[in-house]
Amino acid sequence: MTTIHEFGPFRLDTRAEMLFRESEPVALGQRAVVLLRLLVERAGSLVSKDALMDAAWPGLAIEESNLTVQIAALRKAFADIDGGATWIETLPRRGYRYVGPPVATVPGPSSPFSPAPALSLAVLPLSNLSGDPAQEYFSDGITGDIIAELSRFRSLFVVARHSSFAYKGKTPEIKRVGRELGVRYVAEGSVRKIGSHVRVTIQLLDAASGYNLWTERYDRDLDDIFALQDEIVRAIVAALPGRMEDAGREVARRKPTSSITAYDLVLLGNERWRQLTVNAMAQARDYFRSAVALDPQYARAHVNIAWTIVCDVFLEAPTTATLDEARNEIENALDIEDGDAWSHGVFAQLLFLLKDDAKAEIHFSRALALNPNDADVAAVFANILVYWGRWREALMWIGTAKRLNPFPPNLYHWYHALALYSGREYEQAVKAVMEARSFDRWSHGLLAACYAQMDRLGEARAEADAFVSQRCRELNAIGNTAPARTLDLAQARAERYRNPSDREHFLDGLRKAGFTG
Repeated sequence: MTTIHEFGPFRLDTRAEMLFRESEPVALGQRAVVLLRLLVERAGSLVSKDALMDAAWPGLAIEESNLTVQIAALRKAFADIDGGATWIETLPRRGYRYVGPPVATVPGPSSPFSPAPALSLAVLPLSNLSGDPAQEYFSDGITGDIIAELSRFRSLFVVARHSSFAYKGKTPEIKRVGRELGVRYVAEGSVRKIGSHVRVTIQLLDAASGYNLWTERYDRDLDDIFALQDEIVRAIVAALPGRMEDAGREVARRKPTSSITAYDLVLLGNERWRQLTVNAMAQARDYFRSAVALDPQYARAHVNIAWTIVCDVFLEAPTTATLDEARNEIENALDIEDGDAWSHGVFAQLLFLLKDDAKAEIHFSRALALNPNDADVAAVFANILVYWGRWREALMWIGTAKRLNPFPPNLYHWYHALALYSGREYEQAVKAVMEARSFDRWSHGLLAACYAQMDRLGEARAEADAFVSQRCRELNAIGNTAPARTLDLAQARAERYRNPSDREHFLDGLRKAGFTG
């Protein structure tokens, strides 16, 4: 069972090894967290420098200046609280002492998930009752759209699609879902699509008790699908106990498209791009282009064309599409609908690739303001912050993303590990990579760099060989020749770092692992 140390507005979770201020994670390296835990557990008492260094750097001989740096990071974290900078007292030549607000130590939850916020919700995948497995994309698409619309409410914590879909095809006990996802309420139901008609059944359940709070069945023509989604969102919000300050706002939106066929094509494309393979991304782009051909005013189809191109570049995949085409599509989308968070998030990533960083950050901020529950935007922002040299902020944002998405995709763990690598927290970076359910080539590449920086050269070379072998197979499959110098395989990724010293630190780990060049 985890232990929670509470002091002032802060909460130190010993199991998660994270410090929170209210509900938000504080960007601290793991060594700083270890030091803080020791200090608060001995609050009011001297903790020697030797004891602190043994706890944070077990088995390592380090300079005392390393301890000083970590203590300074802790003081900085408390500095904007009245008197916070004095909470850790220096006893010259002896050590440090915590003298801040009283520390309350309480047992944490039995699971690693945080207690559910009062107004928190997960929407489980709606079951496909159409009798045709090929219609799964439609029921999944309806679920995703409902989650996206609910996410726009600032007073409502909504679990991300990826975590909700961990329960697809299962019949989990609702109380367990609430505990695992950290939510108070769960919505579930079914979709039956027959010809030009659709039936949706939804129920809202209290995850603490399992009681049914509300159930409704909707029978509509397929042409009314967007109005139906708005109606379901309004009904769920109205059924939630308590008052949301923005519950009365207008949730009805501009009808995304007048063509139900175009909508269907976008749902099919969404199903493809989530596979994150070269062929699936190309198929998705074709679906989105077909949707635009049917309805040139369909903003989501335009932005998703841009998204597939951005994905290809980030994944270093071959493509005939260009960033100029992506920019044209995203600008068309924003001309049609400027208030869409997804569009701003995609545009921010495109601008980063175009090295227009100031504008990229503006659009990231806009996306997060429009949809504060978008875990994917928070995670990608964390990744880009690393390349901008702001790894401490990146740790905060990836913490937020993982809170919104308790069962995150593998990329979240890689983003987390990359930030830790930039912070020289190599051991913690390895742990973050190892949380992934499967490895891609860059999982091996980052592990190689981390192991090399830790002088675990045998493991580093094995991971480097795995990276090089996988990347060379990919290049051979598309008719390209692998470079003679293996470090060239990492240059495109390294060039994303804006600060030359960060870029060199990244490449240094790979060289030590045995990359040539």
